[in-house]
Order: sequence, then structure tokens, then C-alpha cells
Amino acid sequence: MQNVRLSIAWLIAGVSLCALGFLLLMGQPFTAKAQESKRIQYKIVEVLPDAQNMQTMLSEFGASGWELVAVSMGNMTEPRLIFKK
Repeated sequence: MQNVRLSIAWLIAGVSLCALGFLLLMGQPFTAKAQESKRIQYKIVEVLPDAQNMQTMLSEFGASGWELVAVSMGNMTEPRLIFKK
């Protein structure tokens, strides 16, 4: 009976080692790929402080893939819209 248990233990160890060897050999598909660094562009646009003008600028830049990330008031008369893409 003890010989059977010992044989089963060796069989499990052998299968485990084979599985480990397979994973090490074929490990490339399983490794996490490093994220490529993204290039981010920024654009600062001064606009007239009326709602229609700002809405037009936001729509135009949004359609081109730009995302509004901040609004800076600068000298308080011409807001600066800060976009990133």
C-alpha cells in the first residue's frame, strides 16, 4: 500500500515538473507585456469669454480628438482652454 502511495506521489511530482517546464518553455505568451508609453499632446487656446464662442471651440477640438482638461482664466478677460490628446 505504501508503494502505491509513493508511486502516486512521484507521478504527481513528475506531472507538476512537466507542467512547470512547459510553462517556462512557452512562457512568452503568459508574461504581461509592458505598456507602451503614450505620447500626450497639450494645446492651450485663448477664447473670447462668450458662451457661443466657447461652445464652438469645444465642439471643434472635441471632434478632432482633443479632451478639455482645464480652464485657466489668465488675465480674467480671455479664458484659456487646455486640451490634451
